[in-house]
Amino acid sequence: MKRFRLITATAFLSFLMIVSLAASSQAQGKSSSPAKKPLKVFISVDMEGIWGVVHGNQCSSDSPEYQQARKWMAEDTNAVVAGLFESGATEVVVNDSHGSMRNIIASELDPRAMLISGSPKPMSMMEGIDPGFQACIFIGYHARAGSAPAILDHTISGSVIYSIKINSLEMPELGINGAIAGYYHVPVVMLTGDTETCRQAKEILGNDLVTVPVKEAVNRFAARNFPREKVLADLKEGARKTISSLDKFKPYELKPPYQFEVNFHNSQQAEIGLLIPEVKRVAPRTLSFSSQDYVEGFKLLRALISLASGS
Repeated sequence: MKRFRLITATAFLSFLMIVSLAASSQAQGKSSSPAKKPLKVFISVDMEGIWGVVHGNQCSSDSPEYQQARKWMAEDTNAVVAGLFESGATEVVVNDSHGSMRNIIASELDPRAMLISGSPKPMSMMEGIDPGFQACIFIGYHARAGSAPAILDHTISGSVIYSIKINSLEMPELGINGAIAGYYHVPVVMLTGDTETCRQAKEILGNDLVTVPVKEAVNRFAARNFPREKVLADLKEGARKTISSLDKFKPYELKPPYQFEVNFHNSQQAEIGLLIPEVKRVAPRTLSFSSQDYVEGFKLLRALISLASGS
């Protein structure tokens, strides 16, 4: 009987050891499994290209129409953010990029996203971008100044800028900002806005770009807004599509030296910029300068626009 008890006790101890080893092995397997690869997405959100927006009053905090437009802005953004997270994004940063840059109501943005709000910001519409992001998305963007038909077409400042050329190419904001993303080797993978803006985006950033048109301009202040529920579904699906095919997108990278040419609305707006030594006047209302570093050139561009705004 004692011998039987001894055998039973030994067998029981052996069983416990086997169970313990198995559990330890399983735990080691879990801990050694590769961690989920970070997938960070940067979003710049403007307002003129948001669904429902057709007039400057809707983009101005002085107008009673503004409150509804900023809600549409959050809704368009949230549809994209939802699609990104559902497709595997691990972090989404949203930069409010219109006017005062205090348009998106923070409490109405998807709580999983980080919001960059307020101004001034050193990188303006691209504040927060860095090489750690795998993708960049432009929401609510508009066409360059002089486009038609296009809703609220302008380039950075409608009252100051007639046109901006970089390396001889006339640029909309999507091109200027796309090159900033490219400077950090981050591809622009998706853009939303009216149909003309989507066309310009593919022309500049490439045909692989996923574009989601939310409206079709009739003229500068009128548009056919596509059915709301379909637009929100398309925004979400567009975001999913970008994540599932990230490998095909390439950064938009311009080659140095970067030659900037800023054409103002009038000659007076070009005057004060001449106080900056490297800036040259190539026509009565046109200033030009060159930079070996794109971001440094972009900052000088912003400075010239700011100086001209006070003229």
